[in-house]
Amino acid sequence: MSDDRNVIIIGSGPAGYTAAIYTARANLKPLMFEGYQPGGQLMLTTEVENFPGFRHGIQGPDLMAEMRAQCERFGTEIFSQDVERVDFSSRPFRIWAEGKEFRAATVIVATGAKARLLGVPGESRLMGHGMSTCATCDGAFFRNKVIAVAGGGDSAMEEANFLTRFGSKVLLIHRRESFRASKIMLDRARANPKVEFVLNAAIEEVLGDDKVTGVRVKDTITGATRILATDALFVAIGHTPTTAFLGGVLTLDENGYLVTHHGAKTNIPGVFACGDCQDHVYRQAITAAASGCMAAIDAERWLEANAGH
Repeated sequence: MSDDRNVIIIGSGPAGYTAAIYTARANLKPLMFEGYQPGGQLMLTTEVENFPGFRHGIQGPDLMAEMRAQCERFGTEIFSQDVERVDFSSRPFRIWAEGKEFRAATVIVATGAKARLLGVPGESRLMGHGMSTCATCDGAFFRNKVIAVAGGGDSAMEEANFLTRFGSKVLLIHRRESFRASKIMLDRARANPKVEFVLNAAIEEVLGDDKVTGVRVKDTITGATRILATDALFVAIGHTPTTAFLGGVLTLDENGYLVTHHGAKTNIPGVFACGDCQDHVYRQAITAAASGCMAAIDAERWLEANAGH
């Protein structure tokens, strides 16, 4: 037995929840698969100060809870399941979750991306307490503090430069002496008097009880370990978009992000994408929410134009 819907939303977070609010208010009765770990990357943050409408800030999980409740208020049906596979080769589109088949006239993909982490002790425990994967989100919390950045690519250089606006000093910790970063980004970081390079250093542990106080690093040449005092650690070693389950049906870029055009449209008419699964540039809660709105309006218009087809 299958279950037919106007709109199925795969994923949650600011993008998915906003898409659900808009499609529900348009009386499209959306079904959302929010996943086993709903809410996206904001579930790993503490204070969110840059989302409009909360002048005193709001905790990331609280913001997601408010958005989710707003979805339900307008009639979104929410399943806390992961989608296992999809078939977009014919209409209606087919989606499977926990072995059950669902069918939909339109699909909105809002599965987000996950920041790559170091995988060292203390990292997950201190996430949101000095550990972060987003300088734009959390840099302002560390004014006049020592800040560390882990990474060697363009994003690490960009985050290090950005964080010098706030920190008294930024330690850029990298495992090697060579960098993946472009020359212009590397030169910009090297020219910044607040950026101090710590090379041939692998982070082995993030230190601190209730907040980050330092990192233990190992010299990749000599094997010697030492402790670097820091008030924060920003991990900038890339993101992995959650798109593998799509099985290559939708067009991806070289890094696995969904390619969209003219708003939220994918290469398959009637399938739309929003949020961090298609945005590797801004990656903010507000831009994810905005793209969720775009996907919902695109889906609504597509349904109107294709009614009866």
